[in-house]
Amino acid sequence: MVSVKTKRVYDPRSRGDGMRILVMRLWPRGIKKSHVDRWLKELGAEIPLIRAWKSGTLTSWPEFRRRYLAGLKKPAARAQLHELKALAKNDRVTLLCACPDESRCHRGILKRLLA
Repeated sequence: MVSVKTKRVYDPRSRGDGMRILVMRLWPRGIKKSHVDRWLKELGAEIPLIRAWKSGTLTSWPEFRRRYLAGLKKPAARAQLHELKALAKNDRVTLLCACPDESRCHRGILKRLLA
């Protein structure tokens, strides 16, 4: 498997990024379409899960991870995960999201799934 990196979508493009793939449900504010190569929105955390996490209703990262992985079992998400695996097999990819901390972001979970 080729290298998989993660970055904030607001970070500038660099030579080593390869294909830049946005993995968010909603398009991030202030980002032009040309800033990413592909948008796989079904791989973003579901909106109710994001709201629960940000509001503090969901306080456990392991519970967030469990719910996020359960969401990846839905057909649309499975299809995009399969697409992402194929892309990562053939090229370097950088997973993009707005979260500042990869250790508490679904893009880190995706990166480990692809490893």
